[in-house]
Amino acid sequence: MQKNDIVEIKITGMTDEGSGVGRYENIAVFVPYALLGETVKAHIIKVNKSYCIGKLMEVIHPSQSRIKSDCDCFYQCGGCSYRNVDYEEELSYKFNQVKDAIERIGKIKTNILPVLGGERCLYRNKAQFPVSETGAGLYARHSHRVIDTDNCVIQNGDSVKILNTVKDFMKEFSVSGYNEESHSGDIRNIYTRTGGGKTLVCIVTRTDSLPHKDELVEKILSLNIPIWGILQNINSNRTNVVLSKEMRLLWGQDFMYDNIGDFKFKISPLSFYQVNPAQTKVLYDTVKKFLGNMENETIWDLYCGTGTIGQYAASQAKRLVGVEITPEAVLNAEENALLNGIKNCIYYTGAAETLAPKLVREGGKPSAVILDPPRKGCDKKLLDAVVSVAPEKIVYVSCKPSTLARDMAYLKEKGYETQIVQPVDMFPGTCHVETCVLLSKLKSSKSVSIELDLDDLEITAAEAKATYGEIKGYILNKYGFKVSSLNIAQVKQECGIIERENYNKPSGKYRQPKCPEHKFNAIKEALEHFKMI
Repeated sequence: MQKNDIVEIKITGMTDEGSGVGRYENIAVFVPYALLGETVKAHIIKVNKSYCIGKLMEVIHPSQSRIKSDCDCFYQCGGCSYRNVDYEEELSYKFNQVKDAIERIGKIKTNILPVLGGERCLYRNKAQFPVSETGAGLYARHSHRVIDTDNCVIQNGDSVKILNTVKDFMKEFSVSGYNEESHSGDIRNIYTRTGGGKTLVCIVTRTDSLPHKDELVEKILSLNIPIWGILQNINSNRTNVVLSKEMRLLWGQDFMYDNIGDFKFKISPLSFYQVNPAQTKVLYDTVKKFLGNMENETIWDLYCGTGTIGQYAASQAKRLVGVEITPEAVLNAEENALLNGIKNCIYYTGAAETLAPKLVREGGKPSAVILDPPRKGCDKKLLDAVVSVAPEKIVYVSCKPSTLARDMAYLKEKGYETQIVQPVDMFPGTCHVETCVLLSKLKSSKSVSIELDLDDLEITAAEAKATYGEIKGYILNKYGFKVSSLNIAQVKQECGIIERENYNKPSGKYRQPKCPEHKFNAIKEALEHFKMI
């Protein structure tokens, strides 16, 4: 296959970026905007050794789920992927995305519940509109080319009004947009956050100068929409990061309040906060359900942000410990605890993997840990720190199924079994999906004591990584049958693990029975699980 070839392809799958994928002459071809089950004609625009990328030219046999997009710039903008397919099918794609990642990457078979869906339009409480010399709006797919737009069907309506007001202001007063290549221009981004019925506005500039800023403030206030405050963020770096840490207040206040259920939270522009208020409550209710009754327990909330998830889901715990690396977010978390009358929590600034020993010394080991990392997933050191304190439960919240599955596999190696997976659609119309997972630690308390006519089969910690009781409990949990200490000793000897001499000798008049094949295989798998072979 060569660039500019025109090919006909049957779409047999969907990628986690929302593209249809099929095969042509045994080469995978990715086609944006093509849907599962369709036959399409594609123009090959990129050729690699193992795959190609095609531009959709014609839908020869459309999917029954294909619909007309409700967004005028859907095929130009890179924000949404699924506004051309009905919502039931979109949720099916997202379920399969989670399932495929967990089974293919994580090598885990588990109970995955149907995706909890939400409203498809006007749900976002946060907007980041990039500004260029030619306009302002959203980036084109896989690029930094700005698509000039005056509307967005998933954004809060007041955010769109502010976008258009700033664009009119720039035209009237000849204020320039940002040129990424030459690192020039005045305004880089228009950033808004909405909560509690009001909007917090932030104008991101390249330098500390914002020409005609008084006139801009006046124009925004003349919209007669509820405003928390208007800020200028100064970002002079050559970077893709939208906000720097340097803020100037132009009008009002530099924070906002929002409610999730009965809880009220203070949010600053630099702090992480979920973008879909209605679905945030659905997600947090899921976390709370997975945690269960924690009234007499200690809970760690790692990557806690402004404390919202821990305070909502674990406010009744005996002790709530939050860890976050962003100082501004920790300050918000402490203020939110006071705001909601939560007195059982304490927050630390820093990396959780380095703070874990200190947390144990000061407050004891947790019964449960909440993990809500960024898209890259958890640092391995953090997972090791969590495993080292042996919580009974881990509730893992993830916005990227592939890194979630990777971390689930690692936790499985460390003795944590996945109990249930609940996807939540926080981002309708896009290819993204949030997932909440409950993992629990395998316990040796489920092992069964068996009397043997053999010498006592004691073993020291130096001779194995898992006790006989832990191996028995693991096999009983996974396979549903019991094994004896003698069975385990025989398999360990067969695998080259040195035992004391009397472990494998018959006692008195009794003959030593041979370990059955099905038990042999199960014990060997358990030894692999505990990293003994």
